[in-house]
Amino acid sequence: MRHPDRVTPRTAAVLALALLVAGCARADAGNAGPADDDLPADGDALVLQVAVAGGFRGLPEQAGRLPVVSVHADGRAFSTGPVAAVFPGPAWPDVLVTRLDRAQLRDLLDRAVAAGAAERGDLGRPGLADATTTRFTVWTGSRAAVREVYGLTEGVGDPQLTGDQQAARQRLLDLLGDLPAGEEPYEPAAVAVLAVPPGGDPRPEAGPSGAGQPAVPWPGPALPGEPLAGGAGCTLVTGDDVRVVTAAARQADALTPWTAADGTPWSLAFRPLLPHETGCADLAR
Repeated sequence: MRHPDRVTPRTAAVLALALLVAGCARADAGNAGPADDDLPADGDALVLQVAVAGGFRGLPEQAGRLPVVSVHADGRAFSTGPVAAVFPGPAWPDVLVTRLDRAQLRDLLDRAVAAGAAERGDLGRPGLADATTTRFTVWTGSRAAVREVYGLTEGVGDPQLTGDQQAARQRLLDLLGDLPAGEEPYEPAAVAVLAVPPGGDPRPEAGPSGAGQPAVPWPGPALPGEPLAGGAGCTLVTGDDVRVVTAAARQADALTPWTAADGTPWSLAFRPLLPHETGCADLAR
């Protein structure tokens, strides 16, 4: 008869193996994204976003810039489509959407965390002026972690970065290549319209004016809307006006001059709002 408190060699081996597996699981959890039950209950909530800011673009144009990718808790992933190499470019931005299943969403968040998107270590600063800043936002199960990297794409090989900093940056660059691409056109429920007087256009491809093009009557709500930093106004378009404004924008290009009902000329940029955005204040942030 075996003593109930005695641990046999076989039992000890089994216990050791169990502890080893548990330890590995805890270690892996530190590099994993949230479990299914840790994802936000609101399907519109943002769980992963990569956005680019800064560079040579002014404040009005920064407000209208779309993220590289935005992924939401229900699996919808939004990205910009290819832009034709023509001048002037289209007025309406091509936003595409695809849907990730639960397994694909979990895998993407795991890869983002493993790439260091939720970390806070020093990534250095390349010796560059006016480079862009890439902002990673990832949901970790309890919070939205934000990491900003100055000169991520421009600073590759910069001698002011250490080997460790270069390696950490490369993991984030590799993540950019793994981001999902949209497949279907996105029809937004709301659109922000950025307005500036001719000559102060927030779009890089727009010249000093739309001279030579016929002015198009503005079919939406009153311009210029609420003021944003940098001199632009922002008008929120919702309801039935979205269809009318979208149709007009799709017929225009980046240099098209617009005329308000009172005859005031405007240069306009169109920014479809994503599911987690509610108005112009989101763009101002």
